[in-house]
Amino acid sequence: MNSYEQAVLAAKAISSKKGLNIQVIEISDISVLADYMVIATGTSSTHVKALADEVEYKLDRAGFSVSHIEGYRSNSWILLDYVDVIVNIFSDEAREFYDLDRLWQDGNPVDLSDVID
Repeated sequence: MNSYEQAVLAAKAISSKKGLNIQVIEISDISVLADYMVIATGTSSTHVKALADEVEYKLDRAGFSVSHIEGYRSNSWILLDYVDVIVNIFSDEAREFYDLDRLWQDGNPVDLSDVID
Protein backbone atom coordinates (compact mmCIF):
# COMPACT_ATOMS: atom_id res chain seq x y z
CA MET A 1 0.00 0.00 0.00
CA ASN A 2 1.49 3.35 -1.01
CA SER A 3 1.09 6.67 0.81
CA TYR A 4 -1.84 7.73 -1.40
CA GLU A 5 -3.77 4.57 -0.49
CA GLN A 6 -2.85 5.09 3.17
CA ALA A 7 -4.20 8.67 3.09
CA VAL A 8 -7.41 7.54 1.38
CA LEU A 9 -7.84 4.76 3.96
CA ALA A 10 -7.52 7.37 6.73
CA ALA A 11 -10.14 9.55 4.99
CA LYS A 12 -12.48 6.55 4.66
CA ALA A 13 -12.04 5.75 8.37
CA ILE A 14 -12.93 9.34 9.29
CA SER A 15 -15.92 9.30 6.93
CA SER A 16 -17.18 6.02 8.41
CA LYS A 17 -17.51 7.76 11.79
CA LYS A 18 -19.20 10.87 10.33
CA GLY A 19 -16.17 13.15 10.30
CA LEU A 20 -16.79 16.47 8.60
CA ASN A 21 -15.04 18.48 5.87
CA ILE A 22 -12.46 15.78 5.11
CA GLN A 23 -9.55 17.00 2.99
CA VAL A 24 -6.57 15.07 1.67
CA ILE A 25 -3.79 17.25 0.30
CA GLU A 26 -0.72 15.96 -1.51
CA ILE A 27 2.22 17.94 -0.15
CA SER A 28 5.17 15.87 -1.41
CA ASP A 29 6.15 18.55 -3.96
CA ILE A 30 6.18 21.38 -1.42
CA SER A 31 7.35 19.78 1.84
CA VAL A 32 9.61 17.07 3.20
CA LEU A 33 7.27 16.51 6.17
CA ALA A 34 5.11 13.91 4.44
CA ASP A 35 3.50 12.95 1.15
CA TYR A 36 -0.09 13.65 2.26
CA MET A 37 -1.85 15.76 4.84
CA VAL A 38 -5.32 14.61 5.95
CA ILE A 39 -7.47 17.24 7.65
CA ALA A 40 -10.91 16.66 9.16
CA THR A 41 -13.32 18.05 11.72
CA GLY A 42 -15.19 16.39 14.58
CA THR A 43 -18.31 17.80 16.24
CA SER A 44 -17.08 17.52 19.84
CA SER A 45 -13.99 16.50 21.80
CA THR A 46 -15.44 13.00 22.15
CA HIS A 47 -16.04 12.83 18.40
CA VAL A 48 -12.51 14.06 17.63
CA LYS A 49 -11.10 11.25 19.80
CA ALA A 50 -13.42 8.67 18.23
CA LEU A 51 -12.28 9.73 14.75
CA ALA A 52 -8.61 9.46 15.75
CA ASP A 53 -9.23 6.03 17.31
CA GLU A 54 -10.93 4.82 14.12
CA VAL A 55 -8.05 6.01 11.91
CA GLU A 56 -5.54 4.31 14.19
CA TYR A 57 -7.60 1.09 14.22
CA LYS A 58 -8.13 0.92 10.44
CA LEU A 59 -4.54 1.78 9.56
CA ASP A 60 -3.20 -0.66 12.15
CA ARG A 61 -5.33 -3.42 10.58
CA ALA A 62 -3.79 -2.50 7.21
CA GLY A 63 -0.31 -2.90 8.68
CA PHE A 64 0.56 0.72 9.51
CA SER A 65 1.54 1.64 13.04
CA VAL A 66 1.30 5.25 14.07
CA SER A 67 4.74 6.77 14.56
CA HIS A 68 3.60 9.52 16.91
CA ILE A 69 0.35 10.85 18.38
CA GLU A 70 0.06 14.41 19.61
CA GLY A 71 -2.83 16.12 21.40
CA TYR A 72 -4.86 13.09 22.43
CA ARG A 73 -5.55 14.69 25.80
CA SER A 74 -6.51 17.90 24.05
CA ASN A 75 -10.13 18.75 23.52
CA SER A 76 -9.56 20.24 20.11
CA TRP A 77 -6.80 18.74 17.92
CA ILE A 78 -5.27 15.30 17.51
CA LEU A 79 -2.36 14.66 15.15
CA LEU A 80 -1.51 11.13 14.00
CA ASP A 81 1.88 10.89 12.31
CA TYR A 82 2.31 7.95 9.96
CA VAL A 83 5.57 9.37 8.49
CA ASP A 84 4.31 9.58 4.88
CA VAL A 85 0.81 10.63 5.93
CA ILE A 86 -0.09 13.08 8.68
CA VAL A 87 -3.68 13.04 9.93
CA ASN A 88 -5.07 16.13 11.70
CA ILE A 89 -8.47 15.93 13.37
CA PHE A 90 -9.84 19.16 14.78
CA SER A 91 -12.80 20.58 16.59
CA ASP A 92 -14.52 23.19 14.43
CA GLU A 93 -13.03 26.09 16.41
CA ALA A 94 -9.48 24.69 16.34
CA ARG A 95 -9.64 24.01 12.62
CA GLU A 96 -10.69 27.57 11.99
CA PHE A 97 -7.98 28.91 14.32
CA TYR A 98 -5.05 26.86 12.93
CA ASP A 99 -6.31 27.04 9.32
CA LEU A 100 -4.14 24.23 7.95
CA ASP A 101 -6.27 24.27 4.79
CA ARG A 102 -4.82 27.71 4.01
CA LEU A 103 -1.33 26.76 5.14
CA TRP A 104 -1.24 23.83 2.69
CA GLN A 105 -3.15 25.57 -0.11
CA ASP A 106 -0.16 25.19 -2.46
CA GLY A 107 -0.49 21.41 -2.21
CA ASN A 108 -2.61 19.35 -4.58
CA PRO A 109 -6.07 18.54 -3.19
CA VAL A 110 -7.13 14.93 -3.73
CA ASP A 111 -10.61 14.42 -5.14
CA LEU A 112 -12.43 12.19 -2.65
CA SER A 113 -15.85 12.28 -4.34
CA ASP A 114 -15.52 8.69 -5.58
CA VAL A 115 -14.00 7.46 -2.33
CA ILE A 116 -16.17 8.77 0.53
CA ASP A 117 -19.78 9.85 0.91
